Amino acid sequence: MALSEIENGCPGGEGGESDLIVKACVLGGFSETVETRALISSLPEVHGDPVTSESTTERFLVIMNRYQEQPHLLDPHTEWMLNMILEFVRSEKSPPSLVHLSFKFLYVVCKVRGYKIFMQLLPHEVADVQPVLDLLSRQDPKDSETWETRYMLLLWLSMTCLIPFDLYRLDGHLESDGGKAREPTMDRILAIAKSYLLVSDTPRDAASVLVSKFMTRPDVKQKRLGDFLDWSLTTISQTNDESMRDIMVLDGALQSLAKLFKHGKRDDLLQYAPTILQCLEQKHLSESSQAMLRRLGVKLIQRLGLTFLKPRLAAWRYQRGSRSLAANLSMSQSTVAAATGTPEVETQEQEEDYDIPEEVETVIEHLLAGLKDKETIVRWSAAKGIGRVTGRLPKELADEVVGSVLDCFSFQESDNAWHGGCLALAELGRRGLLLPSRLTDVVPLIIKSLTYEEKRGACSVGSNVRDAACYVCWSFARAYEPTELKPFVTQIASALLITTVFDRNVNCRRAASAAFQENVGRQGTFPHGIDIVTAADYYAVGNLNNCYLNISVYIASFPEYTKAMIDHLISMKINHWDGVIRELATKALHNLTPQAPDYMATTVVPQLLPMAVGIDLHGRHGAIMACAEITHALYKQGLQTNRTVVDIISAECVDALKNIHQKLHDRKQYRGFGGELMRPAVCSIIEKLSLSKMPFKNDPVITGWQWLIDDTIKTLHLVSSGVKDAIMVAVVSALTALCEEYYQAEPGQADSQMQDALISQYIEGLKSPQMLTRCGSALALGCLPRFMIQGKLMQILEGLQHMCTVSQKEGSFTEARRDAVGAIAQVCVKAGVCAHGSPDSALCSENVAEVYGALLNSMNDYTTDSRGDVGAWVREAAMTSLMEVTMLVAISAPEILSPDLVKCMMCCLAQQAAEKIDRYRAHAGNIFLSLLHSTEPEVPHIPHREELLSIFPVETTTTLNWNAPSQAFQYITQLLGLPQYQRHTLLGLTVSVGGITESTVHFSSQSLFEYLRGIQDNYAALAQFGDTLLTIFRDNLRNERVSIPFLKMLNQMLANSCFEILTTQENHQFCVELLTLCKEFKKTKDISKLRACVAVFCGLIQFQGEVRKKVLSQLLMLLCHSFPVIRKATAGQMYEMLLTYDDVIDPEVLDDVMTLLSDTNWESDLATVRTHRNQLCDWLGIPSPRVVAKVTN
Repeated sequence: MALSEIENGCPGGEGGESDLIVKACVLGGFSETVETRALISSLPEVHGDPVTSESTTERFLVIMNRYQEQPHLLDPHTEWMLNMILEFVRSEKSPPSLVHLSFKFLYVVCKVRGYKIFMQLLPHEVADVQPVLDLLSRQDPKDSETWETRYMLLLWLSMTCLIPFDLYRLDGHLESDGGKAREPTMDRILAIAKSYLLVSDTPRDAASVLVSKFMTRPDVKQKRLGDFLDWSLTTISQTNDESMRDIMVLDGALQSLAKLFKHGKRDDLLQYAPTILQCLEQKHLSESSQAMLRRLGVKLIQRLGLTFLKPRLAAWRYQRGSRSLAANLSMSQSTVAAATGTPEVETQEQEEDYDIPEEVETVIEHLLAGLKDKETIVRWSAAKGIGRVTGRLPKELADEVVGSVLDCFSFQESDNAWHGGCLALAELGRRGLLLPSRLTDVVPLIIKSLTYEEKRGACSVGSNVRDAACYVCWSFARAYEPTELKPFVTQIASALLITTVFDRNVNCRRAASAAFQENVGRQGTFPHGIDIVTAADYYAVGNLNNCYLNISVYIASFPEYTKAMIDHLISMKINHWDGVIRELATKALHNLTPQAPDYMATTVVPQLLPMAVGIDLHGRHGAIMACAEITHALYKQGLQTNRTVVDIISAECVDALKNIHQKLHDRKQYRGFGGELMRPAVCSIIEKLSLSKMPFKNDPVITGWQWLIDDTIKTLHLVSSGVKDAIMVAVVSALTALCEEYYQAEPGQADSQMQDALISQYIEGLKSPQMLTRCGSALALGCLPRFMIQGKLMQILEGLQHMCTVSQKEGSFTEARRDAVGAIAQVCVKAGVCAHGSPDSALCSENVAEVYGALLNSMNDYTTDSRGDVGAWVREAAMTSLMEVTMLVAISAPEILSPDLVKCMMCCLAQQAAEKIDRYRAHAGNIFLSLLHSTEPEVPHIPHREELLSIFPVETTTTLNWNAPSQAFQYITQLLGLPQYQRHTLLGLTVSVGGITESTVHFSSQSLFEYLRGIQDNYAALAQFGDTLLTIFRDNLRNERVSIPFLKMLNQMLANSCFEILTTQENHQFCVELLTLCKEFKKTKDISKLRACVAVFCGLIQFQGEVRKKVLSQLLMLLCHSFPVIRKATAGQMYEMLLTYDDVIDPEVLDDVMTLLSDTNWESDLATVRTHRNQLCDWLGIPSPRVVAKVTN
C-alpha cells in the first residue's frame, strides 16, 4: 500500500494521524503478485551476472519483508512461488548458480512465513528422497555464499523423511556397478545430519529439525536412536564453551536434543532421559558465558522434565470458560456442571496413585535458577518451562513451585530474579495454575513490581521488571473471573494507571496502558475504565510531557485515583535519579493540587519540607521544587475563595519554606555539583513564593534570596556547561518575581535604595572579565520591571551599548552581546514610548537614535571563532530586537522614527535575508515581511514600499519558505532593481553566490544571473550595478569574509558574460578599477584568494584596449609566483582562457603559447619557469617583469 494512497484516504485531525499509522501497519493482502512472478521468472536470465542477481534478490527481499508482521497473507501465494522456484532446482539444465539463486529466493519466503509452516509445503514423495540427498551430498559446507541452499535442502530432507515406508526399501541392491557397496539411505541421512550439526552457520538449525523428524521414525528409532543419543552426549561432554568451534558444536547438539524430546514419544525417550539429565548436570551449562547455550540448556531440561511426567492436564487447575467467545455463549451452565461434576473424583484418585520421579525436583531447581539468569531469553524459556512442568504436577507440589517462584520477589534478589518471577507468574496465571487462593500473596508483589526501580550509579534498572509486571496484569485479566479479582481491583487499577502516566520508559507506559485496557474489557470492574482507556491509549502515552501534565490531571479527576497518584509522585518521582522526571513530577503536583488542595496543604507539604533540607541530593532538589509548585498552586486556588496562601498553609510550614535558603546556605550546599541543582531549585522557590505573595516584605530572608541571585550570576562560570542555560533562566525568573513583589515602596514606585544598588551592580557586571557574568547581568537588566527602570533608562542603555560596542571591536564575549542586544529591546518595551518624554524614563526622540544605532551596529557582527560564525547569534537577537522596538514605536509615537533609521533597518534586514545560513536568512526574511505588511501599526518611511509590496504580496508571509534557497533567492534578488536596497542586497548575495554550500550557491547564482540577464540591454542599469560591485569590493578589500566570495562571484559573472555590453568599450572604467583592486591581492599568502584572483584576471581578458595587456601582464607575473601551486593553477587557467577567447592573441603564436603552457612543468624551480615565462612575454608582446631586489639597510 503506497503511502500516498494512505494519506489521501486519511481524515484530518489527530484521529486521522493515528488512523494513518494503523493503516500503514495493517496490510489487506499480498498485492505484488505480478512483480513477484516476474522476478522469479527472471532468475534464468539474471543468475550469471552478480549485479543483476543481487538487485533482483534485494527487490524480492523488500517485497517479502513487508509481510514480516502479517506472514499469513502469503499463504494463498506460497505454493505457486514454491512450484516456480522448484522447477529451476529440478531441471537438469539448470547451472549451479541458478540453483543457488533459486534456493536463496526460497529461503527468503521461508524466513518470512516461518520454517514450521513453510516446510510442510515442500514436496515429500518417495521419488524426492534420493535427488535431495544427492544434491545435499554435492554441497560444500564451507562455502559461505551458498548457505541458503544447504539450509533449504536440510528442511526439504526433513520433510522427505516422513514417508511412511521403511528406508531400507529405497536402498535396492546396495552393490553399485563398480562392485563397491553403497551406503544405506538411513546411514547417509544420519551422517549428513550429524555433519551439519557441527557447522557454524544457519544450516545447523535446519539440521536439528532434520534430527527431530528423522530420529522419531519407527524404523530409525529402533535401530539408531540409542547410538545417536550416545554420540550427542559424547559430543556434549567432550566440548567446552571457551572456543567458538566448541560453542557451535554444543549449540547444534543441544538444539537437536531439545527438538528430539519435543517431537519424540515419551515411551521411546523416557529410558534415556535420566542419563541425559545427568550429563547436563555435569556440564554446568548454567555457568556458561554464552546466553544461547544457557537457554538451550533450560529448554532441554524442561523437555526432560515433561518426559519424566505423564502428559496430562492437571484437573485442579483454575478454568475460566473457553477461549472461544462463541463456545462460551453456546454452552449452558447445566452442561458445564454436568461435565465437570464426576471427573474430579477420578482425577483425585489418579493423582494419589501417580508417583513423581525424583529427577523432576532437579528439573524444577534448574528452571527456578534459570528464572534468575542475567539474560532475558533464558529467563523467558525458564518461565515457560515452569508453566509447562507445573501443569503436570499434583496440586500440593504445584503449590510448592508457586511458593518458590514467589521467593524471587525478595529485596535481596536482583532485578533479573524479579523479572523472571513476573514472567513465571504470568505463565502460571495464563495456564490456570495460579489458584485464586494465592492471589492475596501474589497481587502485593505485582504492585511492587509495577514500580520496581533499583538505582545503579547514575541511572537505574528495572524497566524490564515493570514491563513484565504489566504482562502479569494482562494475563490475570484473561485468566480469572471478575469475582476473583474484585478485592484487588482498586490496587491493580491504581498501580497500572500510575505506571501508564508516570513511568519513565515508553514501553512500560504502553504495556501498562494495554494491561489496563485488557482488564477494563475482560473484567469490567475497573472504575471509570472506558473513559480512562480513551484518554490514555497507546499513542497518547507515547509523549512523556503529555502523560505528566495532561493525562494525569484527567485521571486524577476521578477520586479513586487522586491520592494514589499524588503519593506515588511524592514517594517515587520527586527523588528520581533523572532530573527531567523530577521537574515533570513537580509540575504534575502543581496541576494535581486543585484536585486535592486540603490533602496537599495538610499532608503533602509537611511531608515534603523535611525532604527539602534532607541529605539526599535528588530528594532535596525535587522536594524544594515540589514545595514551590504546590505553594503557587494553593495560592491560585485561594484566589477563587478569597483566601491568602498563609490561610491555607500552616504557620510552621510557612516558616519552614522561608528557612530553606538559610539552612542550605549554612550547610554550604550551594557549592560544587550539588549547588548546580540547589541554585535553580531555590530560585524556583523564590519565584513561586514571590508570585504567591508571601508576607516576607522587609524580612531578612529577602536579602538572603537577593544574595543567592547575585552570587549565582557572579559564579555561573564555575558551573558545568550543560546546566548553565537552565540556571540562567531560573535566576532571571526569580529576580523578576522578587522585584515585583518586594521592591515596590508604593505601587508603581521602586524602593530607591534597592533600585540604585541593583542597577549599579548589574551595570558593573557588564564589565566583568567572566563572560557568563556579563550574560547574567545583561539578562538581569532586561528582566527588571518598569518601576525599577524608571529614572534609570539612559544609565542602563548606555551600559548595554558600551558593552556591545567595546566587545564587538575586540571580537570577544559574543554570548554577552547577544543577551545585551535582547536586553536593550526588553528595557525599551518595559519603559514604553513617549515622543517628548524624559530620556531617563521612556524611549523618546532624544534617545531613539542611540537605541537604533546600537541595534543596527549589532547587525554587522560577523565575529568568528572555533565554533564558526558566532556573530550570527548577535545578528539574530538584533533583528528580533529591532522588530520589537519598531512595532512599539510605530504604535505609540511613529513620528520619532526618522526615514534614515527605517531605511538603514530595512536595508540591513534585506542584506541578512540574502545571506548563506538558512536559519538566519529565514529569520531576517520573516521580520522583513512582518514589518512591510504590518498594518496596525503601519511602519512609516519604508523605502520603495509600493515596489516591495508588488515583489512580496501579502500571501508570501505564509507561503514563502525562506529556509529553502530555491524559494528565497528568486524573491530577494528582485531587490537589486531598487536603488536604495541594491548595495546591501548584493553584499548579502556575495557570500551566498561565492559560498561553498552547493544548493545555496546554485539557487543564489541562478537568481542573480536571471536578474543580470534582465538588464543586459540597459547600459545605465548595468553600469550602476558595476559601480555597486566596485563599492562593495573597495569597502571589503581587507575583509576575508567578503573578498574571497566576492572574487568567486565575480568570476562566475565574467564566465557567464554578464558584462558583455561593457566589454565592447575600450579600457572601460569598470575593468580598470577592478584590475586595480585585484592587484592589491598579489602579495597575499592566502592560496584560495590567489586562485580566485587568477580566475578573475582570466575573465577580465574579455575587456578590450590597453587594459587587456595589463591583465595579461598580471597573469604572466603570477606564472612566476613563489607558490608552485599558484604557478600551475595560473597556467591551467590561462590555457582554458585562450581556448575560450581565441581572439586575445595573435593567431600566429597561439599554438606555440598553448603548447608551452601545457607542456611546461610550472612546479619546477623558479629559474627554469622564468625562462619559459619570458618566452611567453616575447610572443605576447608584453615587457618581461623584472625581479626587484630587496633593499637591505
